[in-house]
Amino acid sequence: MLTETPAGLYCEAGGFHIDPWGPTPRALITHAHGDHARPGSAAYLCAAPSAPLLTRRLDPAPIQTLAYGERLTIGGVTVSFHPAGHVLGSAQIRIEGPTGAWVVSGDYKRAADPTCAPFEPQRCDVFVTETTFGLPIYHWDPTEDVIRDLLSWWRQNADGGLASIVFCYTIGKAQRLLAELADVTDRPVLVHGMLVAAIELYRQAGIRMLPTQPLLQRPRGASLAGELVLAPLSARGTPWMRRLGALSDALASGLMRVRGVRRQRAYDRGFVLSDHADWPGLLDTIAATGASRVLATHGHAETMAHYLRDRGLDAGVLRTAWEGEAGADDAE
Repeated sequence: MLTETPAGLYCEAGGFHIDPWGPTPRALITHAHGDHARPGSAAYLCAAPSAPLLTRRLDPAPIQTLAYGERLTIGGVTVSFHPAGHVLGSAQIRIEGPTGAWVVSGDYKRAADPTCAPFEPQRCDVFVTETTFGLPIYHWDPTEDVIRDLLSWWRQNADGGLASIVFCYTIGKAQRLLAELADVTDRPVLVHGMLVAAIELYRQAGIRMLPTQPLLQRPRGASLAGELVLAPLSARGTPWMRRLGALSDALASGLMRVRGVRRQRAYDRGFVLSDHADWPGLLDTIAATGASRVLATHGHAETMAHYLRDRGLDAGVLRTAWEGEAGADDAE
C-alpha cells in the first residue's frame, strides 16, 4: 500500500505522499509540526482541527480538510483521519484498499491532554508507528505530578527573587503547559513573541489556558522576579534573555527523563512532559491495533523493530529525514 521514496511515504494507488519531506503533487499531513508539514506541495489534506495551524505554516497552499472519522476515496483507496492525541488537530491516517488497511500514526501520545482530542486506537493490518521514545527507559510520570512540581519550582524561584523560564515547543507543549497550569493557578504567564500566534489559534479553537502577555509588552528594565516565562528553544542564549534578569531555567520535554541530557544541556531543572508516547504506551498501542505487521520510524526504530521481532511479530523500519523530539518545531 505504501512505499518509501526520496520524498517519503508514497501511496501509488492514491497518488499522494504522507508527511513528505519536500514538494509533492499531493500531501496528506498528520499534524502541523515542521518535521511533518513541509511547504511546497501543490495541495494538502489534513484533519479539520489542524487546518488553522497548517494555514499559518503553509499559506497560500490549498488545504482540504476532513473531520475525524470522515472517509474520502482517492484513486483506488479510502482515507480517513483519526485522533492521535499529540497536538491540536494531530491525526493518524488510515488507508484502506484491496490489500487491507494501513494506519500511519504520525506522532502520538496516550496521556490525557486538555488541548487536543485523545488518541483512538485503529485496528489495521499494518501499523506505522513513531518511536521517538522507543526505549524501555522512557516511562512518563502522571501529568498532574509534573505540573505540581513545576508550580512548586516557580514559587520557590519567586521567593528567591528569580524569574522562571521554561523552554518548550511552539506548537503543542507551550499550550499544554498553559492549559494544565490553568487547573492549579490563575497567574498570568509571560511568553516569547514566537509563541503568541500559535497560542491565539489554540484559544480560537476553544482551548482554556492561563492568560498570557508577550514579554515585549513589558517596559524594558522592569523587574521580572517571580514571573513565569515560556519561550522556544531557539531563544536560549540569545540577547532576548537579557530582559529576564536573574533567572532559573528549565526544559519541558521527555528528553529530561535521562539525567545526563539535562546535565549536558545545563538546564537548572528538567520537567519530564512529552507529547509522545512512552515505551509502555507504544507497546500498548501496537497491541491495540491488532496489526500483523509493524513498521517503526522516527526515533529508536531499530530498537523497537528488534524488540517486536523477538516476540514473533513481523516488524521493520522506515527511514525518515527527521529524528527525535528536540528542535522539531523550533523553526516557528
